[in-house]
Amino acid sequence: MAEILEITTLRAAPGLTPEDFVAANTDINEYLKGRPGFRWRRIVVRDDGTILDIVAYDSLQHARAGAAGITGEMGDSPVHEAIDHSTVDWQFTTVLQHVE
Repeated sequence: MAEILEITTLRAAPGLTPEDFVAANTDINEYLKGRPGFRWRRIVVRDDGTILDIVAYDSLQHARAGAAGITGEMGDSPVHEAIDHSTVDWQFTTVLQHVE
């Protein structure tokens, strides 16, 4: 079965920390759990403070719909104020190998 990752790199808004970004995601996490095809989400931080937000779905169609809902249906979420939008790089990727 396919696995599509929505990978977003970003920085927290000025004056906020990566932990503040995570805290602002409570409603987004609940939204994602109810999305068709959602598998899992990980938010990680690099040593330089860059945040990687990785969401896994079972298809590109589900990934696109979930991402559209975050900016559309969930447009009033506090998470949007926690992001420095000038730093956002967002893309879908296809998993070629998964080893456990």
